[in-house]
Amino acid sequence: MSSIVQGLNEAQQQAVVATEGPVLVLAGPGSGKTRVLTHRVAYLIQERGVLPWRIAAVTFTNKAAREMKNRLADLLGDADLRRLTIGTFHAICVRLLRREAVSVGIDSNFVIYDDSDQQALMRQALKDLNLDDKQFRPRSMHAIISRAKTNLLGPNDFEARTYREEVARRIYGRYQALLQENNALDFDDLLLRVVVSFREQPDLLRKYQNRYHYILVDEFQDTNAVQYELVRQLAGERRNLFGVGDEDQSIYAFRGADFRNVLRFEQDYPDICRILLERNYRSTQTILDVANAVISLNTQRTPKRLFTERNKGSGTVVNEAYDENEQGRWVVRTIQELSEQGIAPGACAVMYRVNAQSRALEDAFLTENMPYKLVGATRFYSRREIKDLMAYLRIIHNPHDSVSLMRIINVPRRKIGTKSMSDLANWATSQGLPLYDALKELSGRTDAPLSAAGRRSLLRFHEMWSAWISARNQVTVLELLDQVIERTGYAGYLRDGSDEGEERWENALELRAVASEYSHLPLEEGLTTFLEEISLVSDVDNLDDTEAPTLLTLHSAKGLEFGVVFIIGLNEGLLPHSRSFDDPDAMEEERRLFYVGVTRAQDRLYLSHTFRRTMYGSNELADASRYLSDIPAHLKSNANRRRPQEHGSRTERSPYSAQTPQRGGNRHVDRSPAAPFKPGDKVRHASFGDGTVVQVQQRGDDWDVVVAFRGRGIKTLAASFARLEKGS
Repeated sequence: MSSIVQGLNEAQQQAVVATEGPVLVLAGPGSGKTRVLTHRVAYLIQERGVLPWRIAAVTFTNKAAREMKNRLADLLGDADLRRLTIGTFHAICVRLLRREAVSVGIDSNFVIYDDSDQQALMRQALKDLNLDDKQFRPRSMHAIISRAKTNLLGPNDFEARTYREEVARRIYGRYQALLQENNALDFDDLLLRVVVSFREQPDLLRKYQNRYHYILVDEFQDTNAVQYELVRQLAGERRNLFGVGDEDQSIYAFRGADFRNVLRFEQDYPDICRILLERNYRSTQTILDVANAVISLNTQRTPKRLFTERNKGSGTVVNEAYDENEQGRWVVRTIQELSEQGIAPGACAVMYRVNAQSRALEDAFLTENMPYKLVGATRFYSRREIKDLMAYLRIIHNPHDSVSLMRIINVPRRKIGTKSMSDLANWATSQGLPLYDALKELSGRTDAPLSAAGRRSLLRFHEMWSAWISARNQVTVLELLDQVIERTGYAGYLRDGSDEGEERWENALELRAVASEYSHLPLEEGLTTFLEEISLVSDVDNLDDTEAPTLLTLHSAKGLEFGVVFIIGLNEGLLPHSRSFDDPDAMEEERRLFYVGVTRAQDRLYLSHTFRRTMYGSNELADASRYLSDIPAHLKSNANRRRPQEHGSRTERSPYSAQTPQRGGNRHVDRSPAAPFKPGDKVRHASFGDGTVVQVQQRGDDWDVVVAFRGRGIKTLAASFARLEKGS
């Protein structure tokens, strides 16, 4: 037996030594696919005598490429690997385009435009075509163009079925012309130009087919149409195309990834050798059984059954929290308990469907002064859209806050440019006036050195600003925030048709949810209290520690692993997300997303949903995710039915005891006509401590009790759930 394959299991060995012809390896999570890739390259070089420069290994991240190179260096020692091609699709294509610039018809010194460059060029294209960038959002139009390129469609191939698509086709042509004028390519062009050149120049294609005799592709399920076409072109008549991936982990459709390329691979190469890697080296069998149970309900997949030689492990813990805030506190409390049992906080990860869900989590960690790491996103109160909306509220509260004013005076754009603001600031200084007062004076003064257009725009803004100031003590914080969003058109500004725009809008809605928690306060106190408390959160929002729990979206979790995984927000409409309800393919991807999260866990898995969910500023009943009922009962335990845990002399009890109702079951409700509490009552809660009732409101057969808790803020609790004790 070759030393290269020693230590590999039988399926891994088969994948390494099957070197000739098309090979598809369907590798379940934690099954050692990176090991297979690197050992296969090493086997080709050491055992089959293949020259390193005859091999191209394509990865999806630079990190994966570096990891492969390091592992190969360990396996092959002194072998010369400098001419071995390992890199991302984009990196490999950039090198090819610079090398073959003359043949391709471009300048070898071309620049690569990043996202901000592309958006700037889109705005220029819209301007050149006299199109309104509010009606045709640059990011939205660029997304259409990007999808066209991903599907191998140039401006002349783009089929317009609607007026919007016809406009996009015209923008596409102008955008490409501007790229050419700037000697620039965008990321999509890097791949498209290579594929088109290979199609149009057979000699060029043969040159690279003769160079690369073996093509290996990692994460095959994440390839898009242009990437799949490229590797098929390179494989040519030798057909030595090796793909490793897993349809069950395809979660990037929004980037153009198409898991059906796995099926196309099998259709295009009927004699393909297909190998399943089902042995998992990461998780306990219980966690794998949960994953198998959930993913088996998808139809567009190759059946696999993950197994491990590790122990069975503990059952999956399912928790029902009252709302997002209680859910966050449960996560923090559980991590604290695990820490006392010897499990490092840094071994824990908390995953969720959308970035906006991090807000309640971050608040819970900050309240307990527990460090955390936020991956793949800006901390909630530092996100651009949150800082924008907070800046509006700050200038309403304090009209002399010039820093906040300068942030949003032209956001969304309202034709108040840098020059207009500079001229206004200089004039205000010369008159000894703050900017707000200068704006107030502007309408009756003719000596301000402003253009007519600039003056009009500034006066319109001042009129809007003044109306908000007049209303600030007459409406709640939520109502004031809604006025800002409506009058500024901020929703339309964020919702530009892109996935990023929708996510930013979800963050704005989460801020509305926070604002709604202050609606019980006297109107003249609401805004002040809200800004003070948010500022306190923001001030300590710099906690970070390498040994801290990790907070991240499920999309960001791909490729990672953690000892303990929490997946929160398992409610219908969140996971699966409501945007996917009408699309069977999207619903299957939502299930794959949950599967990816589950299979990140090594030892322990915690799943949480909420009884109520705040949506659009109102608190509504929420259904548990269908995925929870897909898990067999013997694989899960109920966190709400645990006995109190003893920690030294301290006893902690979950706020939901064995009486916590299950969805669809009979729950005890106080049906008496009298409210169980009245404003002013002193109460005690198992988690929040002592508080004072400030409002009681009947909701159906139950009562919502609004309580101000000492040091924990204002909470709205259902009387039948909260088990509040009356104090003296």
